[in-house]
Amino acid sequence: MRRGLGILVGGLVLLGAVLAVRTVRLGRPAPPAEPPRPLAIAPGAVERLAGAVRFPTVSHADRARIDRATFLAFHRYLADAFPRVHATLARETVNELSLLYTWPGTDPAAPPVLLLAHLDVVPVEPGTETRWSRPPFAGAVADGFVWGRGTIDDKGSVTAILEAAEALLAAGERPPRTVLLAFGHDEEVGGADGAVAIAALLRARGVTPALVLDEGMAVVSGGIRGVAAPVALVGIAEKGNVSVELAVRSPGGHSSMPPGETGVGILARALVRLEEHPFPARLDGAARRLLEAVGPAMALPLRVALANLWLTRPVVERLLLREPGTAALVRTTIAPTMLAASPKENVLPIRPRAVVNFRIRPGETIAGVVEHVRRAVDDPRVELTVRGEAPGEPTAESPVDAPPFAALARAIGRVFPDAIVAPSLTIGMTDSRHYAPLTPHVFRFLPWRLAVEDARRMHGVDERLAVDGYEAGVRFYAEVMRGGV
Repeated sequence: MRRGLGILVGGLVLLGAVLAVRTVRLGRPAPPAEPPRPLAIAPGAVERLAGAVRFPTVSHADRARIDRATFLAFHRYLADAFPRVHATLARETVNELSLLYTWPGTDPAAPPVLLLAHLDVVPVEPGTETRWSRPPFAGAVADGFVWGRGTIDDKGSVTAILEAAEALLAAGERPPRTVLLAFGHDEEVGGADGAVAIAALLRARGVTPALVLDEGMAVVSGGIRGVAAPVALVGIAEKGNVSVELAVRSPGGHSSMPPGETGVGILARALVRLEEHPFPARLDGAARRLLEAVGPAMALPLRVALANLWLTRPVVERLLLREPGTAALVRTTIAPTMLAASPKENVLPIRPRAVVNFRIRPGETIAGVVEHVRRAVDDPRVELTVRGEAPGEPTAESPVDAPPFAALARAIGRVFPDAIVAPSLTIGMTDSRHYAPLTPHVFRFLPWRLAVEDARRMHGVDERLAVDGYEAGVRFYAEVMRGGV
């Protein structure tokens, strides 16, 4: 018995030593950030962003509904607002409404840097107009913010990129690598006419970028439990997207004589069964890299857990699943978003239906999602149809142990020295996925400091961008253009 007890104690001591060593290794501090380089930004930068917001460049899946005149007027506004850029860089129009700029670098043989943004915005949901503190397309500057649809998503990036190029040109600087600026006009509906066309054009020209940078993550505070420091989240992959329609065929009829089992009841039970069978959580890839990056800043118990995922993974996964934001990092999500049945309260519907949106984690596929739904519902009376609204598979993961990511981290560190740079998984979809065939080095990052509250305003009411943070975004894009990849 004593021998068994000794073996147990020895095993616990050894386990404790392993946990401690791994925790110490996780806690190595990051190198100090390099100081920012000077950049003289022309007065009026915030007003130029506000002016961009005043163009309601709303994209629609139905191309016939796009107001082309507004997009073309926005093109003219950009030319007037950034005269040095438009006098020096070559500007091409792609598919009438998208823009591609080329700024030749001092080393024409070096692979270029490709910066992405998009000109379009989502519409304002009907009925919510009066809930805005400022009219959504007024471009108001008040209370320390620029207000309006597109400030964050994504006209802030469009104007900040052009502002950075304008400032570098005014200083007589020229980038070491050629800089390409690609601004699609239909990102919000999948990018089929904008980013897809620009990417095809660059591919036909044999362009292989050293780095592609698009919108996506940001510098967030308070978004990761246990981390007090701001975290600069760099998307190294993004989730896929598919919507599946569930429908039931029913004879219909008058509501005064319902059958024992209605079509709506069958559909409702199918939705309940689907939500009762969530996708499994898997802490790997970009999600795991995120936790490993922020682990050193966490309190000791959490740091021990993250340093020893070989032992604590099930517990950590359960903790992540408690919050919607972190649960989305580790599993494919299920979100019923649309329901339709009868057009009248006393009529039994002939074809009640529901649409469920899935955001697919890397490692899973659209086909696998459909099969999961089929198994979970387990009812042949429920018809499944994949809807055609911009479905897409998850992207590949971009490497973080290569010079492009290191260069991006240095640029972030220069402008946001207090932030932890962390690889992460982008849970939305961006135009960047269309450029993946050009290079493996595709990243997603917005250079704005965003509180959790402001991040939720994207696509919602009272979208806004802080005035005092906009200049930092301009400086960040200038650092990327200045090279070092």
